[in-house]
Amino acid sequence: MNPAPGPAHGPRVQNPVPNPEKRFVVAMSGGVDSSVAAWMLREEGLSLVGLFMRNGVHVSEAESSKKSCCSVSDARDARMVAAFLGIPFQAVDLKEEFGAIIRYFIKEYGRGRTPNPCAICNRDLKFDRLISFAKDLGAEGVATGHYARLTLVDGRVHLLRGVDHTKDQSYQLFSVKEDNLARTRLPLGGLQKKAVRALAEKAGLRTSQKKDSQEICFVPSNDYRKLLAEAQAELHPGELVDTAGNRLGEHEGTEHFTIGQRRGHKIAATEPLYVVALEPEAGRVVLGTRAECGVRSFVASDANWIGFDVPASGEFEAEVQHRYHCEPKPVTVHVEAGTCTVEFREPELAVTPGQGAAFYRGERLLGGAWIDSTQRAR
Repeated sequence: MNPAPGPAHGPRVQNPVPNPEKRFVVAMSGGVDSSVAAWMLREEGLSLVGLFMRNGVHVSEAESSKKSCCSVSDARDARMVAAFLGIPFQAVDLKEEFGAIIRYFIKEYGRGRTPNPCAICNRDLKFDRLISFAKDLGAEGVATGHYARLTLVDGRVHLLRGVDHTKDQSYQLFSVKEDNLARTRLPLGGLQKKAVRALAEKAGLRTSQKKDSQEICFVPSNDYRKLLAEAQAELHPGELVDTAGNRLGEHEGTEHFTIGQRRGHKIAATEPLYVVALEPEAGRVVLGTRAECGVRSFVASDANWIGFDVPASGEFEAEVQHRYHCEPKPVTVHVEAGTCTVEFREPELAVTPGQGAAFYRGERLLGGAWIDSTQRAR
């Protein structure tokens, strides 16, 4: 039995003897989740290497206290937790890779789409670039603090929602390759968040009471428009119009709006108006009623399947989650050459090009694709 861990400011805890044949690279952000993930795997006796990803974005200490991540203080916390656990630690400079994600982020807004940088980061960095790094170290794979579960069925990995549905992050993994998930450990998937914090406190981790990080690490202000301004992104100003084309007002750029947005257009009406379409080339933002915002179907491309084979007919029933925080809705999916045509049973609000469509059956994530276009119900 391993000795009970001491307080974070006390002597370093004594590790169980690590098994060199079971080495993992654990992504450490300096937050409570990744800290507990590392602690849990160390308690299993795995040989670990802690890794902090530097994104090259300067985050002030004031902004860091407002639920940011990847700041200098986060790097310090990650390093100190690794030292406390007695595991090697490295900080990897991924400024160039993060720069590509930021450029994608800005470009998508310019195209009238709403980007999903976290899904891109998971696909290209956390569960691809880091796996390559793990291979270079002779490790089996990577581990993260995501709230999702992995299991093997008939030799293939299945991805399930995290037990804590309020923290479930399976949606953001829809684009990760099945082969990469097969080399991944997600220790927190079977835990409630409150249990994770309790474990952190029990283990004496300095991050036990640290606030959760925000969703987009390179937008510490939580205002993506500030990032667009700092990057001197080209904006597409023009008119606000209704669905019949009638002019309602003016705006400073289609980039300042997203599909389904209800506030911020400053147009008074007898009933709430939503953004139902963005037309950057014409500089138009189309506003409509809630009913006019409803979508009957959409097309999504670049499909990725996780432990799932599309039926020979190309058609199957599922539930789709079309953004991070929304309830899955029943749909019929038709797949041809990696492109999905998705039909809702009832009109659905705020289906947004640029976002991911994650297909579920109950708790299980079958895979997903990137939304390209929608067909409004009216």
